[in-house]
Amino acid sequence: MKAATIAYLPWLLSAITIWMTLLAGNMHRNAWLVGLFNQALWAVWIVLSGTWGLVPLNLALWVVYYRNHAKWAKEPTP
Repeated sequence: MKAATIAYLPWLLSAITIWMTLLAGNMHRNAWLVGLFNQALWAVWIVLSGTWGLVPLNLALWVVYYRNHAKWAKEPTP
C-alpha cells in the first residue's frame, strides 16, 4: 500500500495543484484553501516517500497560500 501511495499520489497532487492554479487565475475565493489542503497532502507524501528536500518548499507554500487566502478574504467579491 505504501509503495502504491508513493507512486500514484503525486499524480493526484499534481492535478490538484493545476486545478488550484486555474482557480487562482480566475480569482476564485477558495483557490488558496484548495492549495492549503493540497499542501497537507504533499506533506503526507513527503513523509511517506522520504523526500525531505521538498520540506522547505512545502512550508513556504503553506505560508504563501495562507497569506493569499487571508488577503483575498478581506477583499470584496467582484
